[in-house]
Amino acid sequence: MAWALKLPLTDEVIESGLVQDFDASLSGIGQELGAGAYSMSDVLALPIFKQEESNLPPETENKILPFQYVLCAPTSPAIKLHDETLTYLNQGQSYEIRMLDNRKIGELPEITGKMVKSILRVVFHDRRLQYTEHQQLEGWRWNRPGDRILDLDIPMSVGIIDPRANPTQLNTVEFLWDPSKRTSVFIQVHCISTEFTMRKHGGEKGVPFRIQIDTFKENENGEYTEHLHSASCQVKVFKPKGADRKQKTDREKMEKRAPQEKEKYQPSYETTILTECSPWPEVTYVNNSPSPGFNSSHNSSFPVSEGVVRPRLTIYVCQESQQVREHQPKHENGDAAASTFFVYHAIYLEELTATELTEKLAQLFSISPRQINQIFKQGPTGIHVLVSDEMIQNFQDEVCFVLDTMKDDTSDGYHIILK
Repeated sequence: MAWALKLPLTDEVIESGLVQDFDASLSGIGQELGAGAYSMSDVLALPIFKQEESNLPPETENKILPFQYVLCAPTSPAIKLHDETLTYLNQGQSYEIRMLDNRKIGELPEITGKMVKSILRVVFHDRRLQYTEHQQLEGWRWNRPGDRILDLDIPMSVGIIDPRANPTQLNTVEFLWDPSKRTSVFIQVHCISTEFTMRKHGGEKGVPFRIQIDTFKENENGEYTEHLHSASCQVKVFKPKGADRKQKTDREKMEKRAPQEKEKYQPSYETTILTECSPWPEVTYVNNSPSPGFNSSHNSSFPVSEGVVRPRLTIYVCQESQQVREHQPKHENGDAAASTFFVYHAIYLEELTATELTEKLAQLFSISPRQINQIFKQGPTGIHVLVSDEMIQNFQDEVCFVLDTMKDDTSDGYHIILK
């Protein structure tokens, strides 16, 4: 049975309750599901950016989209009217995403009776985190060996064909599906939002993620590279049961507000409709040999970024303790010749402040920013010059530093010296 949902993505449609009047086969939207058995966790092959400005042409605003994706989890009631919805998820819990065929009669006839491919990602919502995506993911991978950020609950899913999770892309899964048949994919997110935040003033504030789905059709060579539709929603992920407590807290806060204040906020909906967005990211496609997840008739492709957005300042740093020694062949006299080099880490700065640099260095050392008391730059004749905002703003792009740490005698903190 073909699932046709003729709904434009407008507030009026959502508020009319039509989303809740799907076919009886869609009943159960929003119900809570038990935690899945899979163990996986985050960070990101990701460059999704905060949708501060729409990249979509004006004529797309009221058009009926070919597909619609519905995440079966309620939206927060504490979101202002014109802000993007926010949905809370529990770590490791299986959540259903319904993949709906929303085409008009006669629209896109070339995919009728054929498969399409959808790539599903969990990515950073915050623009600044995209700059350190690789560093963030590598840090998460190091702390959670063998885990993934995103996984599919395959036994719960319906209608997906040849699902695949690439071992090098912890935040991405993909699968084929037939739009004319019932399709529901169940996902599990294993990283929590506070794993990528710095502890400040004794508290933490979790960063928002995005769930994004990009759908493609086959080209003349049988490769799924022709983009059809993309949509996403904003989520935060909490430790088990934490999303339920946060939803309850938001609801109680709203109930205490005056009626005129409540009017400034959108109601909580039982489900979350992913809204149309630009493809993720601006990509070219490179053919890949088929993996065990796809048979030879369904070659897949991986998106490769052509370059995103550059940070305002990039510096490279290395700890003196991270020296790596490579041994060269022995000399004729039998002595081993060796060369020493430093392994550097990239730090991307956007605000160009000493506070930002402190936070990035603390993240590199896996410590709290409060443990870094001062940052100095080694100056002429070996003097230590206090690093200020103005000094950072005058750093040359891609400058290299070797980091030395010095224990503060008056506290349990450290001084960092840039050499």
